[in-house]
Amino acid sequence: MPYVLKHYDVQTPEKVEDFLVNVVKLSEALALSLLQKGKIVDHKKRRLQKGQTLKSGYIEVLVFEAMTKGLTPLFQCEHFAIFDKPSGLLVHPTTHSTAYTLLDEIRYLFGEEAHLVHRIDAETSGLILVSKNGYAQYLLKELFAKKAFVKKYKALVEDEIKEEMLITKNISPSNGIIKLKMMTSPDGKDSSTLIRPLHYSKEKNQTLVEAQPYTGRQHQIRVHLDSIGHRIVGDPIYGLDEHFVDDFLNHNIEAQERLQVTGASRLMLHAYHLEFTFLNNRYIFCSKQDFV
Repeated sequence: MPYVLKHYDVQTPEKVEDFLVNVVKLSEALALSLLQKGKIVDHKKRRLQKGQTLKSGYIEVLVFEAMTKGLTPLFQCEHFAIFDKPSGLLVHPTTHSTAYTLLDEIRYLFGEEAHLVHRIDAETSGLILVSKNGYAQYLLKELFAKKAFVKKYKALVEDEIKEEMLITKNISPSNGIIKLKMMTSPDGKDSSTLIRPLHYSKEKNQTLVEAQPYTGRQHQIRVHLDSIGHRIVGDPIYGLDEHFVDDFLNHNIEAQERLQVTGASRLMLHAYHLEFTFLNNRYIFCSKQDFV
């Protein structure tokens, strides 16, 4: 389990931030961040603040201890790495009890300065960009903010899509019972996705499409495709009865029932292409995976 509560005895008087660096072996930046977030307490469960002097007893620190299952980068250089994430793997812990995520492999390989530059849903497979230091994180985040990345996905959708189309529908949080869901709404944030049909299966009445999002809204491709009547095959959230969705999110749905209702055992959405310029070099990455 990556998050572990550890006790550290105070042997000699020392400022808490110095203790975290010298004894707990945290970086100064992480120590200050944990103090600011109230993650460090003393033996009486009192929140510790920067500048406080520890005199006796012990402190408790909730630390992230990365584990590995052998997932390695598709590519890496001095400043960043590219992972080809399998479907079903969270990129980041959602709670302190989350057992294993992509962040485990990132921190196991590159240490605590490594960070996710962007995220994709757990059930979406494909390319994820990771910074290996603070300098790269700043520059790459700036590139994302400026929409300087080309990201392309493959999606298998219900029914036939015959022509290329640009979907420009604003997206906002859903007003239904499922708080995780998003929806198209005039009051939402501007969003646009280019959809290109690649192959149509008449037998299954399904179309393989390429989706290129120009904005980065939560569930954007899923929401946009569902909004035009082409739900992504295997999607357990969009285009379905909300009581089923609620049961799925609460782990009350068996694999066979999910297959029957959604059409697949996983979300058929795959981030297969990533393209950007970093420090005057142009990088183009293609996933080695596929779902069809």
